[in-house]
Amino acid sequence: MKVPSRIAVVWLGLFVLGIGLGVVVTGNGLPWWLAPVISTVVFAGSVEFLLAGMLAATMPLAAIAATTFLVNARHLFYGLTFPLGKVKGPFAKAYSVYALTDEAYALVATAPSATLTSRRILTTQVGLHLAWAAGSLVGGLAGGAFLRDVPGIDFVLTALFVVLSMDAYREYPDRTTVALALGAAAIALAIAPGAMLLVAMGSFAGVLVVRHLLARREAAHG
Repeated sequence: MKVPSRIAVVWLGLFVLGIGLGVVVTGNGLPWWLAPVISTVVFAGSVEFLLAGMLAATMPLAAIAATTFLVNARHLFYGLTFPLGKVKGPFAKAYSVYALTDEAYALVATAPSATLTSRRILTTQVGLHLAWAAGSLVGGLAGGAFLRDVPGIDFVLTALFVVLSMDAYREYPDRTTVALALGAAAIALAIAPGAMLLVAMGSFAGVLVVRHLLARREAAHG
C-alpha cells in the first residue's frame, strides 16, 4: 500500500518531535531509557512533555493522573467522529482506540471517506506510534548530549499542531470554530496565564458541547 505524502510528512514530523521529547526527558535528569518507555506505553503526545517534568519533580500520582485526564479529555470528543467502525477485528479496534492521537485524528478525519479502509487507518496509527517511539529513543540516547541547548526545540510540538490545524481548515473551513478556539485561548491567557492550556481547552470543549446541543435543538424544532 502506497503511503500518501501527507501521512509520511507527519510521520517524519513526529519522529523529529520524539527527539525533542528524548531531550526533554534527559534534560530533566531522568534516565535515557525512560523516553522510549513513556512514548511507547503512554503515547499521549503533549502530555508526555508535561509528564517528564512532573516525574522529575516527583509530583503525587493523583496530580499526575488529574493533569493527564484534563489534557487528554479532548480525545473523548475525537471518539465521537473517529471512523472506528471501519476498523476490522476486536484487537485492531482496541489498538486504534489506544493509538488515537491528535495527529491520527487529523489525518484520518480529513482523508476522503473512500480511502478510509481498516488497513489505511491502522497503518497511519502504527506509523505514528513507531515514529514517535523511535524519535524519543534517538533523543534519549544522543539528543541530551548535543541538542539540549538548541533554541526552539520546545516549539516543535506547537509548530506541528499549527500545520495540522491549517491542513484541517483547508479541508473543512469552519470560521466559527476557529473564532471560538482563538477566543478561548485569549480569555484563558488573560485570566489564567499560568494554566492557560488547561483553561483554554476546558472552556473550548464546553463551548463546543453547548454549540452541539443548540444545533441539535434547532434541528429538532426546524
